[in-house]
Amino acid sequence: MTNVQCYNNKTFEPTLESEKNSHKLWISQTENNDIPKWQQVTLSWHDVTVSSLSRHGCCRKRGNSSRKLLLNKVCGEIRPGKLVAIMGASGAGKTTLMNVLTFRNVHSLSIDGDIKINNRTVNKEDMNNMSAYLQQEDLFLGTMTVREHLIFRACLQMDADSKARERKVDEVIGELGLSKCADSIIDMPYSNQRISGGERKRLSFAAELLMKPPLMFCDEPTSGLDSFMASSVIQSLKMLVHKGHTVLCTIHQPSSEVFALFDEIYLLAEGHCVFTGYTMHGLDFFKKHGYPCPVNYNPADHFILTLAMVPGHEQACNAKIQKLRKEFEKAKTLQLENGKQNSTDSNIICNGLTTLPNLPGRSGIPNIKTIKNKESLPRYQAPFFKQLHHLLWRSWITNIRNPTLVKIKIAESILFAVILGLFYLKTDNDYKQDDVMNINGCIFFAIVSLSLDTILPILNVFPCEVPVFVREYGCKLYRVDVYYLSKIMVEIPFLIITPTIFMSILYWMSGFVYEVIKFITAIGISILVANTAAGFGYVISASAPSITAALAIAPLLIMPLMMNGGFFLNSRTVPDYFLWLKYSSWFMYSNELMIVNQWTNVHHIGCNNNATCISNGSLVIENLGYRKGNQIPDWICLAALAVAFRIISFLILFIKAKLST
Repeated sequence: MTNVQCYNNKTFEPTLESEKNSHKLWISQTENNDIPKWQQVTLSWHDVTVSSLSRHGCCRKRGNSSRKLLLNKVCGEIRPGKLVAIMGASGAGKTTLMNVLTFRNVHSLSIDGDIKINNRTVNKEDMNNMSAYLQQEDLFLGTMTVREHLIFRACLQMDADSKARERKVDEVIGELGLSKCADSIIDMPYSNQRISGGERKRLSFAAELLMKPPLMFCDEPTSGLDSFMASSVIQSLKMLVHKGHTVLCTIHQPSSEVFALFDEIYLLAEGHCVFTGYTMHGLDFFKKHGYPCPVNYNPADHFILTLAMVPGHEQACNAKIQKLRKEFEKAKTLQLENGKQNSTDSNIICNGLTTLPNLPGRSGIPNIKTIKNKESLPRYQAPFFKQLHHLLWRSWITNIRNPTLVKIKIAESILFAVILGLFYLKTDNDYKQDDVMNINGCIFFAIVSLSLDTILPILNVFPCEVPVFVREYGCKLYRVDVYYLSKIMVEIPFLIITPTIFMSILYWMSGFVYEVIKFITAIGISILVANTAAGFGYVISASAPSITAALAIAPLLIMPLMMNGGFFLNSRTVPDYFLWLKYSSWFMYSNELMIVNQWTNVHHIGCNNNATCISNGSLVIENLGYRKGNQIPDWICLAALAVAFRIISFLILFIKAKLST
């Protein structure tokens, strides 16, 4: 590997001649590239100016705001066969430029200028169809294996038979050196079984390479990696470049070995482009204007330190940046006027002086519309049922791949049912006055236990997966409604099995009426309670930004609903201003159903010479403020709440997805 160093400020490897030879080699290999010549793209941006609204204070008055300039008339061009790095100190505008070029996270920005592919202005939809964006953080569902993740992506992106998809997945795995970990779990929860950081980064590349995007953006691809893994990742990008992909990276303080792998650099400082061109030209440019690279010093560090804003010396640093910017513009203008611009120079002149070069051996720059028309199939958006099928498959794997969690859910249901049954243990239906309070209490705590046991695990569902979901939705891998359906459908078996186990144990231990019909009815009520509580859990889970927030919010919302369940507060005495809480509480409907199911047809309750004797089941129902005629409305209201909560959580998730893309 070539070391990038300065030796007496005279020698810098690789030489310009080696760059020319590398470019000729790339030209000679285009016929065997991943990206055919007609599909290769040249990305350019012209006089791009970006500003954001800066607000001072929490009580900003109208008109008391200013716009902060983030990028100032920056221009540039990226072509196939060149690996280009956007570099600069923190706050230079690297991330802003990447976001603008990819049309992501720009809702609060004011943007002027043109972004073009093959000399045609493009919009967000064009860019999404032509490019892949590898973000700094690698997000995956950890319970999948490397191969399963790639197969899932291939199934949603490729309209080919299963064997063709498997061949493509195996090809990408081999190209990016993932064969060793192909069948390894990405990141198994609650264990040390995971792939390395470099393998995760290459897996991100592999997922995007399945569709051979001609244009790739990489945000800090070496972040969090050691020098060896960082070099390996950039070598993977270098391989893609030589196969015809157009690749643009932002990178922060690369090592000299990593820096040597880049063909060109794009230097930003305080929102200005101060240099763009071959890496060795950058050293010559800085040396010429009084900032030579020290001996045996990493050029990347030299560029960043030279362009950084030093606290307390802002004025001098700004003057230095403006000097370099003006000298660069002057040099390029002079070069253009003197006719010295050659065909291998990738620089683009700012401030209206632009040139799009014709590469040797190419007949011209292909039209973006031609590229789209020649694509045999759309890049994304598989049919509805195909999306649902594969998302169900992934969601199911995610659940069963963690058997400990499944066992805990079942064990929890059994344990709570046994404990509650032991507290309210009764072996016959010979009811006394004390039994009325005990059985009513058992019914209510059974409903509470079913609700909490269902809600608490669901609080983890969306906070853990929303970042992955938002990213995959942003690249149009699937629709929001399909994702949501897959999540709730996979949970349905558990929302049937666990309440059934719970009520089957508790019912016969606690002395409920020994009738098969009433037992089946109690199980049906339990299942509906669990599904309604799950819907409420989805609302909290979709709303909360994190698991911690969800766990903090849940008790605050559950307690008022529990208060209106008819156990702590008589149903007839609920204040008018809390009626809306009463009618939105599944505790009330389910408690009434269970009470009516239990005490209907109980014609005798022993009095024990008690003056306040409740002699039969009908009086029990009446004293609690319930009515036998409410059974059908209660069933309907419970089912309606289960559906309504899911609709609300879906809308929350949909809004989150739209705001995040």
